[in-house]
Amino acid sequence: MQATGYRREWLSEIIVEGTLESARTDMTQTLLIFSVVAFIAIVTPGPTMLLALSNGSRFGVRASVPGMFGAVLSDFMLVSAAAVGLGALLAASEFWFSVVKWVGVVYLAYLGIRLLGSSGTLAMPSEDLSRRNASAKTIFLRSFLVSVTNPKGYLFVSAFLPQFIVPAAPQLPQYAALAVVFAGIDFVVMLAYALTGARAIRFLRAKGALWLDRACGGALIALAGSLALYRRNA
Repeated sequence: MQATGYRREWLSEIIVEGTLESARTDMTQTLLIFSVVAFIAIVTPGPTMLLALSNGSRFGVRASVPGMFGAVLSDFMLVSAAAVGLGALLAASEFWFSVVKWVGVVYLAYLGIRLLGSSGTLAMPSEDLSRRNASAKTIFLRSFLVSVTNPKGYLFVSAFLPQFIVPAAPQLPQYAALAVVFAGIDFVVMLAYALTGARAIRFLRAKGALWLDRACGGALIALAGSLALYRRNA
């Protein structure tokens, strides 16, 4: 009887260890698949990426980093919102969806108009370092607000993330892992956009910088118009 008890305990340990190992393998595979899909979604030019490109060209890469942190903070908020069901609330409530949408529309249009009216004087990364450093808070808030007021982000994350969540397993660690991966990819892609803007400006010089600002401004206004026409069932 005692030998039988030991054998059962031994078999139970093997089963538990095998289950844990299988869960780790599944999670690793899930994160790899999630990383590929998230990268494709993130690298597509959108408001946050256009802002990173514009910040890189106007202020330089180093001064653009606060904006990247602002967008990353928004990423964690989006994932948290999806985890607690706020994305589903936006999908179900016309009122709250409209509130978030129109705040995003107005802010995107405002930034676009500001860039369209730019004189290009802030475009050269070598100029006015102290002024650029003083604007870190503004750069952070701009990127954060552009990302956090986009209802498409909430709806996308709410529809996208649950596909990579195992309902039977603890969900908090899964959402945390997905949030870290998503934010990390977002930061790297924004950094690439900022580097592109900073490198491009060295070739374009002042006149080219003016047109780059206007192009980014026009694109942000176009995105604001697209967001204004966006519907929950789109």
